[in-house]
Amino acid sequence: MNALTAPNYYTAADYLAAEEIAEFKSEYFAGEVFPMAGGTINHNQIVINLCIIFGMAFKKKDYRVFAGDIKLQTPNTESFTYPDILVIKGQPGYWQERRDTVCNAQLLVEVLSDSTKDYDRGGKFEIYRHLPGLLDYILVSQDKIHVEHFVKQAPNQWLLTEYSTITDVLEITQLGETLTLADIYDKVDFSA
Repeated sequence: MNALTAPNYYTAADYLAAEEIAEFKSEYFAGEVFPMAGGTINHNQIVINLCIIFGMAFKKKDYRVFAGDIKLQTPNTESFTYPDILVIKGQPGYWQERRDTVCNAQLLVEVLSDSTKDYDRGGKFEIYRHLPGLLDYILVSQDKIHVEHFVKQAPNQWLLTEYSTITDVLEITQLGETLTLADIYDKVDFSA
């Protein structure tokens, strides 16, 4: 007979204290801590490509681009996540004056992996929808050419557009920018 073990539950304060000294990043939701897996070459290349694209596009605009190491606290949820990329308009809105945690993302990008794709599409997106200023949520596959772009249309209404051809152009209308899939996937090796 197998004994089931109950998951350990933590307060947000316990999680944040442990995260400050941890060797590896973890995300937090409703008392549970989820270790983050290491990235792949494709994952990293896509994040770098998007940082370059967004960095250049927003260079003279009032947007800031952050990758991977900034925690996001979503209002009205017990959650702390590390989006692969987050874009903030204006100054960061720090959560409880913590300089490592923001709560005002306008655009979020997650690069999908086998272990996170269901969570990124489902539970994590459900959490992110509580962000009042979030306008765009972009999911990028790392093992094939496939991008899912969710655009907020109205409260509680999101429109999904999928892209799967290297010549496709993703429109981020609300930020006045376009992204080509060729640029997103530059130097990504699908044979690896």
